[in-house]
Amino acid sequence: MSDQPIAPVGAHEPPYYAVVFTSVRTEGDNGYGETADRMGELVKEIPGFLGEDAARTPGGLGITVAYFRDLAAIEEWRTNMDHMAAKKHGRAHWYERYSLHIAKVEHSHGFERDAHG
Repeated sequence: MSDQPIAPVGAHEPPYYAVVFTSVRTEGDNGYGETADRMGELVKEIPGFLGEDAARTPGGLGITVAYFRDLAAIEEWRTNMDHMAAKKHGRAHWYERYSLHIAKVEHSHGFERDAHG
C-alpha cells in the first residue's frame, strides 16, 4: 500500500489521449492482482504514458483511465507482448465483460485545495 495521498492524475497540456477501460470481473482473484500490479509498472516504461486513475464500485464495475501523450504511445502499449498476454488471459479468466474507449483530450485543468482551506 502506497504512503502517497489519493489524488487524481494532474492536468496535462492538451492535446493528449485518454484510454477508458470499464470492466466487470469474474469471481475470485485468480492471479489478477499480481498481474495488474505488473502491468501498472510496465506501462510506466512507455514513453508518452502520463498516468492513470482507477476505481471500482461496490457493485463490481471497474474503471481505469490511462492518459497518453499520443496515439503512438497507446499503440506501443497495445502491442506490448506482456500486455497482450495479460489481455488474452483476462478474456479467458478475469472478465465477464469490458469496454474500451479512446478519446482525445482537448481541454484539461485541475484544482487542489490549499492547506489553509
